[in-house]
Amino acid sequence: MNVFVYGTLTDPENVSDVLDSFTFGPDATLAGCHPVEGAYPTLAPGGETVGRILRTPNVRTLDAYEGVDRDLYVRASVPGPNGQCAVYVGDPDRLEADATWPGEGSFADRVTRYLREQDVRVHAEEE
Repeated sequence: MNVFVYGTLTDPENVSDVLDSFTFGPDATLAGCHPVEGAYPTLAPGGETVGRILRTPNVRTLDAYEGVDRDLYVRASVPGPNGQCAVYVGDPDRLEADATWPGEGSFADRVTRYLREQDVRVHAEEE
């Protein structure tokens, strides 16, 4: 699976501490969200985020690392250069980050709805 990464997982040494099997694709930009700092890096609506594409079959391992089961981050899907691309978005309340996701419902619902309605997507540079 393709995953857009924008924080510590852009560094191969950090990724090798988490995943046994991975490769990096091209540098990429997530159009529609910008990075914000908190306890851990996360995203907020609007702007752009520079990162890269990480390719791995071990998405469940990334889910555990990102705390998806603890509602720290949600994994969402956005269009990418070769199909769908996963992106992890941290809950700003849990991460003490300055971000607000519009709408009603759970954090995951608000993120998913925003990404879809605003046509947030990953653009990759040439490989």
